[in-house]
This record gives sequence, C-alpha cells and structure tokens, in this order.
Amino acid sequence: MGGYEARQPLPPPAVHEPLSWAGTTVPDAAIARFRDLIKAYYATYGRNFSWRRDITPYRVLVSEIMLQQTQTSRVDEKFPAFIARFGTFQELAEAPLSEVLRMWKGLGYNRRARFLHESAQRIVAEHGGVLPDDEKTLATLPGIGGATASSICAFAFNQPVVFIETNIRSVFLYFFFNAQGQVHDRDILPLVTRALDRTAPRAWYSALMDYGVFLKKTVGNVSRASRHYTRQSPFAGSNRQLRGRILQLLLDNRRLERGSVAGLLDEDAARVDTIINALIDESMLIDQDNYLRLP
Repeated sequence: MGGYEARQPLPPPAVHEPLSWAGTTVPDAAIARFRDLIKAYYATYGRNFSWRRDITPYRVLVSEIMLQQTQTSRVDEKFPAFIARFGTFQELAEAPLSEVLRMWKGLGYNRRARFLHESAQRIVAEHGGVLPDDEKTLATLPGIGGATASSICAFAFNQPVVFIETNIRSVFLYFFFNAQGQVHDRDILPLVTRALDRTAPRAWYSALMDYGVFLKKTVGNVSRASRHYTRQSPFAGSNRQLRGRILQLLLDNRRLERGSVAGLLDEDAARVDTIINALIDESMLIDQDNYLRLP
C-alpha cells in the first residue's frame, strides 16, 4: 500500500480533534499537520484490499465501478472471483452480458455491470485494450463521471488529480468545517488541492478514504453537513429491488414469457411491466415475441 502496510495486532485508533480553521483561512502549517495525521493513521490502520495489493489499470477500473454505491466489504468478497473469470479487458468485452451479470450478483445496481461491460468493449475497440490515462477520455466511458475518472487516474496511474467522493468529503468536513452545515464542495476543493500529496497521490487518497470510513464508525455520518448529502431511500420494496429480482429470474431461467413474470414474483403486473420496459430500454433485457431473455 505505497509504504503504508497495516500491522497486527493494533491498538484502537484515536479520533483526532477537528482543526480550528475554516475555508481559505487555513494556514500552511495546519494543512501540513492534517496531512501528517492522515498519513500516520494510514501507516498503522490502512485497509488491505486485493485491488490495492496488485495494481493494474484493469483491476482499478473494475474495483472503481464495483465500489460505486456498494460497501467495500461486499466488493472485497466479490472482486477476486470476478477477476478470476474476466482477467482482462478483452475477456470481459467478449463475454455475454448474462455471464457478467451472473458474476456481478450480490453487488447490486446491475446497470453498473452493463456499464463496465460496455466500457471494456469500447476500450478494446477504440483504445487497443489499453485503459486511457486522462480524465476527459475516461469520463466518456459508460457509467464513469468526472469523480470516478479522476479516481481512476489517481489509483491506476498515480496521477496528482483533485477530486471528492463521500469519504474524502467527510474527512475535510470533520477537520475544517466542524459544526458547520450546508457546506458546498466548491469550498472543500481548494483544501483538497492544498493537502494533496503530489509525490504519492495513490496512497494519499487511500489514506483519506480509510480515515473517512473510520470517522463514520466513530463519530457518525459527518457527510450530513454537506450541501450535496441525500438520504438513500429504503431498498426493501423499491423498484431497485424489483429490478434485481427480475434480472435474477432471467438468470435462473434464461428465457421467460413476459406475461408470466409478475405472477412468478407475486408483484403488480403494471409495475413489473414498467420496469421490464425500462430494462429493455437500457439493453439489460431483450423481448422477442413477448419472451424475455438476457443479452
């Protein structure tokens, strides 16, 4: 992990006090102190994930897409098997979507599997199977926005890019905007830029993310102070859950009469039909003469 290997057994980590500065008033000495605190935490308590141990652009891209809205513990469980089945962009691009979805099971948000599959196909077709190393090109790939593109540049290519994601945001909110509310990312970004370790950005961003997870476990959800915070709706009974159930039904049966799906799931027919239409529009399902199958 870039020189920050975790050691066992470890004493419980201590939560550092917020720094008594805010926004553009933060002096360079406080930034240096903050950087030292985060690095010291990571040197002892950094998490040890397989995509951090064996770093390749392909493995980083797969992990970044998996980690969107999914807990690291679940990704850590599913990532090795996925990589064992699809070891390169070429292997992933050539696989049928149904097989990709099968290996994706348990990660949720199944459209991300399609985005990853389509990205692999474009990387093979347009870039000779080599992941582009610039943010603008990466951001044109399916399912990859600006923040994910920057994250890929940092972790795959060790580039000193500047970006914010949930855990990074929480760390800066805690240390520099304590007891404030409705903090905008534009107020945080200058501090992210100033604090960035440009000699080892990959390890630095890993350290920030790990400290953000630590904060959530110890002091609570700091990100509520962000203007960009939104509460996630319950999964049980949601359309997202029903989408997953429909796709699982097709994974189990390969081909089904469209009119039978609602009955098999014991769900309202109109609601099921609406979701099926959305899945067809997203190229997640194919309807051939009222029989459904996966691509």
